Amino acid sequence: MHQMTIDELHAFMRDAFPQVADEFVVEELRDHGLVVRQDVHDRHLRPGRTISGPTMFGLTDVAIYLAILSRIGPVALAVTTNCSIDFMHKPGAGLPLRADARILKLGRQLAVGDVLIRSGEAPEPVARASLTYAIPPRQA
Repeated sequence: MHQMTIDELHAFMRDAFPQVADEFVVEELRDHGLVVRQDVHDRHLRPGRTISGPTMFGLTDVAIYLAILSRIGPVALAVTTNCSIDFMHKPGAGLPLRADARILKLGRQLAVGDVLIRSGEAPEPVARASLTYAIPPRQA
């Protein structure tokens, strides 16, 4: 059961993270996750005209964070406790990235999920990540 809509997730990002909120667009909300798009610009590229690892990590982290918030509500202090990311293919430099985030386990204190990142409309992922998030105790 979702606690936040796409519009509410965007509003939360604008309030909590105004410095980067405009870089991420939630395109689809699913039962166990969501899809987030990030348009790629020159600032996201490294030598060789490939998208930088930090850019893809940022998208991965934001995608699973928003997937978790969509289920638990606006908890700004939920934080990444672990992330493992595999970069598998070179993404296209001018193509948007899409992160398909899926929550595998949502407990009271921890959430575990995975994210597949695709470049443009390509069916094969360019990166895969596994993440764990700590969820702060909820106030009564």
